[in-house]
Amino acid sequence: MKEIKEIIKAFDQAQTVGEQTALATVVKVEGSSYRRPGARMLVTASGMLTGAISGGCLEGDALKKAQLVMFKKQAMVVTYDTTDDDDAKFGVGLGCNGIIHILIEPIDPEAENHPVNLLKKLTANRNDHVLVTFFDLENKREQQLGTCILDTGHGRITDGSSIPSIDGLAEDIRTVWADQQSLIVQYSAEQPLHAFIEWVPAHLSLVIVGAGNDAIPLARLAEVLGWEVCVLDGRATQATKSRFPRADQIHVVPAEEAHFHISRDKRTAVVLMTHNFNYDLRVMASLLPMEIAYLGVLGPKKKLQKMVENLANEGIEISDTDKHRIYGPAGLNIHAEAPEEIALSIVSEIKAVLSGGDGSFLKDKEGPIHQQDRHRVFGR
Repeated sequence: MKEIKEIIKAFDQAQTVGEQTALATVVKVEGSSYRRPGARMLVTASGMLTGAISGGCLEGDALKKAQLVMFKKQAMVVTYDTTDDDDAKFGVGLGCNGIIHILIEPIDPEAENHPVNLLKKLTANRNDHVLVTFFDLENKREQQLGTCILDTGHGRITDGSSIPSIDGLAEDIRTVWADQQSLIVQYSAEQPLHAFIEWVPAHLSLVIVGAGNDAIPLARLAEVLGWEVCVLDGRATQATKSRFPRADQIHVVPAEEAHFHISRDKRTAVVLMTHNFNYDLRVMASLLPMEIAYLGVLGPKKKLQKMVENLANEGIEISDTDKHRIYGPAGLNIHAEAPEEIALSIVSEIKAVLSGGDGSFLKDKEGPIHQQDRHRVFGR
């Protein structure tokens, strides 16, 4: 989500000076690649790049293709085959072992729902979305439908182009909503039209309950990742904009009112770190009925055990569901000592929990690093 926000910002800046832009999107990958479908990069006519479609090896050539797209005002698909060991013929150092298909679209600022405007709409709130991008792998240099449908779950926003009636598209969009996983579909074995039906979850919200010095690096690191950051504390001297300049929200509240400032959804993570046992206890009690994905408690395991015992004495039992989303001590076991290291440990654990990872060493993982994309030919 951070990449999308940076692309939007770069596009708006280009528009202020009347500069042409194009959007490059990875729409399909066969084999391995540094970036997966959904990776994007904005290119300006002057050659400024925002975002990334690879580890740096494809951007130079993609820039040239994007400038051609802007000149012709017509989208195209570019395919990079990195399965050949002879990287020299590409003029780039590839180092991957896959085939990467990239759609490059010129952006018409006069169009109401051009691709970047669709990206703006999906970042306007903390809701999940499905974004549909059509591409043709047989006629790569002919006009592409491109990024043209945004499904909000309550309706669809289109770019106004003539979108063909496609059997199965509506059902595939519903499948992506149900599975919360992107899907790449070829709608006929005979026809080359593909759709990248992209699951775009709401951006992650991190609520830091506590505004001590150790909360500062946690807020900074979360901001670097593009997370929405909210800081809550009962101390007006600690919860200040000067201490947390990049936080999206800062609230000075008593513990009993903290939950009013916390989103109740599966993309919200909360870390209790006020170093005030009673404050943390009261916030935890108010959070248990809420649907949040992660509740971290800073401090030794004995602290969490004591909190659970105190709540039990008040008649508040910790359910099995609660046990699975409460993490105490918060963070992965990386032997963190300094506040910055502890912040890294906590952020890594939150990322693992919300992405379905396990925090283990990649060298011990069998098979591909990334979850493989789902592909199918309609009717098969």
